[in-house]
Amino acid sequence: MKKAMVLLAPGFEEIEAATVIDILRRAGIDVTVAGVGAGEITGSRKVRILPDARAEELELTQYDACVLPGGMPGASNLAASDQVKRILLHLHRQEKLIGAICAAPAVVLAPLGILDGKAATCYPGMEEKFTETTTHQEQPVVRDGHLITSRGPGTALAFALTLVDALAGRETKEHIAEATLFGG
Repeated sequence: MKKAMVLLAPGFEEIEAATVIDILRRAGIDVTVAGVGAGEITGSRKVRILPDARAEELELTQYDACVLPGGMPGASNLAASDQVKRILLHLHRQEKLIGAICAAPAVVLAPLGILDGKAATCYPGMEEKFTETTTHQEQPVVRDGHLITSRGPGTALAFALTLVDALAGRETKEHIAEATLFGG
């Protein structure tokens, strides 16, 4: 069974977080919701989620993927966490799957050099934070190697299904797309 972590920090975008967690679990992927800090994490629209673990407690060798919901100030709070930086750089060196949506590609991944030389997308206007070696694309979801990026709340289901495709295969992705009446 594949294992994924979804990292949440205060101010996360609720649609992006809940959609990814739900769809990955429907695909049979073992998802750990990990919080930056202790206790409940409150999203940008005041929805509270109680994480399964703290980001500091994760054993990184157990994970096949890491997913970063966006939202502000959630993405900025992820970027400010030294533990999140360590997790991402470790997984990137191992070429494990890294997914980021909305502001997270530009605010979290770009400053770490993870998007250098890659194609990526993000929330409109945030691409100004990409380095000159990142190729910005305006598709809803962009996959380049072990990186999957997406634009925002409206693309969250397509993003989550692309993560499923990468972790559990096309057949599982298509089954979940059909079961959720995904038409895009």
